[in-house]
Amino acid sequence: MSGLSDKVKGAVNKVKGETKDQVGNAKNDPHLQAEGKADKLKGNLQDGIGKLKNDR
Repeated sequence: MSGLSDKVKGAVNKVKGETKDQVGNAKNDPHLQAEGKADKLKGNLQDGIGKLKNDR
C-alpha cells in the first residue's frame, strides 16, 4: 500500500514540476525552470521507489 502512496506523490510532483518548467519557459525565468526540473526529478524518484515497494 505504501508503494501506491509514493507513486501518487511522484505523479503530483511530476505534474507540478512540468507546470513550473513550462511557466518558467514562458516567462523566461531560468530559476523557475530549474525548480520545475528538480520537482520532476523528485517525482521520478518517488515513482521509482513506489514501483520497488510494489515489487517486494
